[in-house]
Amino acid sequence: MRIPHNEPLSSDTSDRPARPGTRGSASVDPERKCILSGDHGSREGLLRLAISPDGLVLPDVHAKAPGRGAWIGVSRAELEKAMAKGQMKGALARAFKGASLTIPDDLPERIEAALFRAFTDRLGLEQRAGKLLLGSDRIAEKARAGRVAFIGHAADASEDGSRKLDQAWRVGMETEGSGMAGTRLPLDREALSVALGRDNVVHLALDDAAAAQRLTALLERLLRFLGRSDPAADELSVRANASSAVTTD
Repeated sequence: MRIPHNEPLSSDTSDRPARPGTRGSASVDPERKCILSGDHGSREGLLRLAISPDGLVLPDVHAKAPGRGAWIGVSRAELEKAMAKGQMKGALARAFKGASLTIPDDLPERIEAALFRAFTDRLGLEQRAGKLLLGSDRIAEKARAGRVAFIGHAADASEDGSRKLDQAWRVGMETEGSGMAGTRLPLDREALSVALGRDNVVHLALDDAAAAQRLTALLERLLRFLGRSDPAADELSVRANASSAVTTD
């Protein structure tokens, strides 16, 4: 996307103190501010919007489009409400300093599709990197050995199969009795199978903390937009961040 006037806006960064030690910065990473709620968050927690050359407001999931950007951290239902009331139009006009823009009626659908695509693309990348584990038996074996950093279950996975893998994971992590469990993914087995090019993908896992951190950041943002709060995903993100801090510079 190309935006005229490439200077950053206040919506692109916040005056709030930044988090120290963030990757890509020697010291700090400025927090972003949601143009609708006013809440502050990290780049990974919010979604950036940018303007295409023809003036359309579109999702910039990886925050790589040049020029001005505006950040949102609301759910799809909240976004649709803001669009219906005209609040989104006003917020974007302020964020982009009156630049000519058009908000597509299907912006919520475009955002959801982009978030799903970013998540499934990341799954594919981790699979090609050899970090993704598939198959209940293989996952259970690695989990009991304490060599699993993330477990995900298809939306239509059976409770019994999910429970057995979660238990194996708790044994391996020495957290029995904690209630720690894998994340119920917003994709069923058919969608996961298509995304990964494999048959009948019901459960998946990651055996690397950094890979788990990358995936859970995208998953949390997707779940928030879908209006779903998942404590398991939040806990996994905290654990992955902690593990990454120990194992990387």
